[in-house]
Amino acid sequence: MPRYYFFKVLPLSRKHAASLVFIFVMTSCATYYQSNFTFNEEFQKGDIEKALATLRSRPSEASGKKQFLYQVNNGLLLSLLGRYEESNDFFEKAYIYGEDYRVNYLNEAASYLTNPNFTAYRGEDHEHLMLLYFKALNFIKLGKTDEALVECRRLNIRLQQLTDRYESENKYRKDAFINTLMGIIYDADKDYNNAFIAYRNAMEVYTEDYSRLFNVTAPEQLKYDLLRTAKLSGFDDEFERFKSQFGMEEYTYQPSEGGELVFFWHNGLSPVKAEWGINFFITRQGNTIIFTNPDLGFSFPFDVGGYDEKDRRGLASLEVFRVAFPKYVERPLYFSSATIEVNGNTQTLQLLEDVNKVAFKCLDERMALELSKALVRVALKKVAEYEVRKDNRTLGSVLGVINAITEKADTRNWQTLPHSIYYSRVPLREGENQLRFTVSDGRGHDQQHDFTYQVKKGQTLFHTFSSLESSYPSYGYY
Repeated sequence: MPRYYFFKVLPLSRKHAASLVFIFVMTSCATYYQSNFTFNEEFQKGDIEKALATLRSRPSEASGKKQFLYQVNNGLLLSLLGRYEESNDFFEKAYIYGEDYRVNYLNEAASYLTNPNFTAYRGEDHEHLMLLYFKALNFIKLGKTDEALVECRRLNIRLQQLTDRYESENKYRKDAFINTLMGIIYDADKDYNNAFIAYRNAMEVYTEDYSRLFNVTAPEQLKYDLLRTAKLSGFDDEFERFKSQFGMEEYTYQPSEGGELVFFWHNGLSPVKAEWGINFFITRQGNTIIFTNPDLGFSFPFDVGGYDEKDRRGLASLEVFRVAFPKYVERPLYFSSATIEVNGNTQTLQLLEDVNKVAFKCLDERMALELSKALVRVALKKVAEYEVRKDNRTLGSVLGVINAITEKADTRNWQTLPHSIYYSRVPLREGENQLRFTVSDGRGHDQQHDFTYQVKKGQTLFHTFSSLESSYPSYGYY
């Protein structure tokens, strides 16, 4: 038998009412980072087991509007713990989610009356590429090269989708890092022909896109890998052409007498999304309402000729209002460089991907869409508030408070990704090798880590090391 509970509503003083509104506003204003404070703190301290337990203490997120983030966070943490099979199970779920994503139009409509957090988080373009990167690495560490190559083919499809989606030359539409990764995996499988093609594609993207969009140039190691695989594939003309292009006329290919280690360094943490507000002023020209912000140079005209008379009156009554938008906040790198010492040789790890800059670019590319959607959302709220206020000022004021509380940007993103990814290809002797990995903050504070590898002749080993330290403002800043 259902139970019914009755509450007596007591009158509140103005002070108590203000306190309640403050509490509601503060609660609603928490960003995704702040609402997951415990998890983030544990992860950044390197307590991965505890962070994983905290993540899984909210199983409802596994199938809710944050399921993509739940899956990729599980996948990344399990990978750090060396539980590669379990990690790939979660990454596969995230991949399928991205493939099968369908817009829920009811939730989309509701988001215009509340905020974009009412919709499911789909994931940024680079996040869908990164999950396949981790998945491929997991397979490589499990010794499953064929499965890793399947992920390479998936990456190829994702990259083609990006290229097809964005026509502008100033868009993030190709990924040099992912092409390099594909080359490395083909290389390890002794498929030098496909490795060369992937390396050549990567060099093209670094040269034509990355240097312009992100100020990131091709790592020197990529040039050596491109020349080596050209020679091993019998592409002598390409070999000579790239030698001349790189200014490496003296280069000659020397077969390795032992094996190789491909060492990836995940340095720092990717940016987090925060919220910022913009005040827009309203001007009217016939059936056009123009939202403007002179300081930022924003001007968005909306034709309201198709609206009914009530909505046109409501829109015409607007003068100024605040709109919330997402923005990225960088977590600056703590460590500035890293070196590897092995068998008397020292190598500096080279930047492959600045995940931080790619994230900023992805958000920047859709800011016009974010702006227009947010303006429509707030305008509709204000129209409803205007209509209610005409009949009941008190109720209109309450609706105004509710509108202010629910005006919130979508600050969800994959926040356990690295800030930047570096790598080096290290020659190893057959048998046992002692390696020292050193990270430096550029101020004389170094950390050293020692590893031992057993390698067979012709074998390629893979290793990833994650530095979770970052230089960042206080937690509350996010």
